[in-house]
Amino acid sequence: MSELLRLDHVRAGYGEAVVLNDISLSINAGETLALLGRNGTGKTTLINTLAGATRQHAGRIALSGVALHALKAHERAAAGIGWVPQERNIFKSLTVLENLSAVARAGHWTPERVFEMFPRLAERKSNMGTQLSGGEQQMLAMGRALVLNPKLLLLDEPLEGLAPIIVEELLAAIARITRNEGMSAIIVEQHPQAILKISHTAVVLDHGEVVYSGKADELLANPALLDSLLGVAR
Repeated sequence: MSELLRLDHVRAGYGEAVVLNDISLSINAGETLALLGRNGTGKTTLINTLAGATRQHAGRIALSGVALHALKAHERAAAGIGWVPQERNIFKSLTVLENLSAVARAGHWTPERVFEMFPRLAERKSNMGTQLSGGEQQMLAMGRALVLNPKLLLLDEPLEGLAPIIVEELLAAIARITRNEGMSAIIVEQHPQAILKISHTAVVLDHGEVVYSGKADELLANPALLDSLLGVAR
């Protein structure tokens, strides 16, 4: 498989505050990377750095050979980054269909395909963003990222605070998008077992540094190591 994303010695944070220290990692096309770590270890900062929402102090980021670190946030979206932040950032004053149509780019993923994957959204396509539940807003946020037809999907805690039935629905959708349809993704999640099952590789951060990098299934099969890294395996 060809390399899609590479970070070399990246230092980044907010203003003068450095959160990420010397981060180097890579992901191949068609692969999913589980980005794990305790709270406050830099996971969201890394996602935000890829999306162009932090200050990068050093290092290089390349997406399909394009110098991503040299681009502004909106240029990174055009280069192939699809970002679903924790805040979801849907247009609450627009309908579900308008949210999707407003950002859609030509390609495999269309509003119709999003509705096929998320029937709940199809039923509410005329509803405003303010009329959706938290789970439906998350589905819409994912749909908005998909209709950009990105090369790389960034999901920052997509299951946080959602009912178990919605979590199952979203996990199935993420598995379909990545495993079945070959979308590359980086997923930050506080429920490592669920994400490791559908990921190819895993990276664990601690104090803004990479403390583990390897195959997701090997980490999942080693509860003692997972527990020592995250304290959540039991």
